Amino acid sequence: MIINTNPEFGIELALVVPYAFWLHKHDKLEKVITSKGMKPFYYFCKDVEEKYEYRTIDNAAAGMGSIPNEWIYGFKQNAELYKNEWSKWKEFSYVKRGCGILDYSKWELPDYNEHFKDNELALDKPTIMICNRYNWEHGQPPTGYFDINCLYNMFNYLTENGYDVIYKRPKNTEFPLDQNEVYTLNNQETLTANVEQLGIINDFELTKYYDNVYLLDDIVNNNPNLSYNQIQLKLFANVDGFITMGGGSTLFPCFFQKPTVAYYGGTLTEIDRECFWEDSLGNKNIKNYHYMINPILTPFIDKNCIDLKSGYKKFLETIKQTFK
Repeated sequence: MIINTNPEFGIELALVVPYAFWLHKHDKLEKVITSKGMKPFYYFCKDVEEKYEYRTIDNAAAGMGSIPNEWIYGFKQNAELYKNEWSKWKEFSYVKRGCGILDYSKWELPDYNEHFKDNELALDKPTIMICNRYNWEHGQPPTGYFDINCLYNMFNYLTENGYDVIYKRPKNTEFPLDQNEVYTLNNQETLTANVEQLGIINDFELTKYYDNVYLLDDIVNNNPNLSYNQIQLKLFANVDGFITMGGGSTLFPCFFQKPTVAYYGGTLTEIDRECFWEDSLGNKNIKNYHYMINPILTPFIDKNCIDLKSGYKKFLETIKQTFK
């Protein structure tokens, strides 16, 4: 079987990589054709061609029709696939549209921890990776991101409690882009704030005021022998946990199945879909692809951005409860 796709990064991780690994485990994977920089994610395949210079949010154009799960939110009838193993399946079968339940019959996760954890980028202290983003989404300006004040509070709490921090926010120059990322890059969006006594600074500059907060970009620059994604995979295998902004930036850390607190607010589809996280009775949607990738994920749902507008107070409390 030859896999040939170039969808959004998160979709490739959730749908394409597990299918490719399943094919590999069954001696059916011949070759993977993917986007530039993705070869390390397919370490288990001997023939990987990094063909595409771009990604697309159009799943049909991205070749997803050849993948068993071509739609990341699945189909509403998928819950019935698990009626013999999941007592709550019926509660999730009444939804009007897919709620993140996939067909997992040809879906298996590669063990990135085992493959990429080594001493090359070993860490001296317990370390938390903060994964931020600042992108336009479907023609709308950035809304889902950790602002400077939130980052300041997270940096302070974690470093004062014995953690090192690695901060990541892509500049959209590190990898092939989809349409949303191209729009962000063309608009030259920058995450800044006017900080008392400091003036206007951006999030990258904020890290320089801490001895124990490290910028991923600096680690990349200090390791020219490794690619951007090789460095990410090695670091993710070595850190102790993640704080992420919802979306594709959460799916990647989830592959390492470590304590992960993810903020979901604003216009993210994961919030608006009925029963995506739980049903009306509070039963957890354990067959949601997020939980299938990382069962210990802690999603923080802020549907109307109320917590965001109040300075992420409840979200910060969730972080403190998770990383003590």
